Amino acid sequence: MIRIFRAIGLFEGVTTLALFFVAMPLKYVFGNPALVPSIGMIHGVAFVMYLIAMVVCLWGRGFSGWEWARTTLAAFIPLGTFLNDGLLKRKQLAAA
Repeated sequence: MIRIFRAIGLFEGVTTLALFFVAMPLKYVFGNPALVPSIGMIHGVAFVMYLIAMVVCLWGRGFSGWEWARTTLAAFIPLGTFLNDGLLKRKQLAAA
């Protein structure tokens, strides 16, 4: 289950990068807002998926209170899901 959550976290992080480094520069630098609604919607769905999957995939897997807080905060900090992936990988390997 941690593997699935890591994949969702990667997807959420990639959509953040697409929003920040593709859609928003196109809008604010080049005056073309065409990608912001679609990439923004995809990112929003990925964000909600991340939060739901966190509870579904990680519940009962031995995460401490700090690890839950860190994983939750990762969703709210740009690139946080990438930074938190090391913790998830260690937990996944320990569970195997």
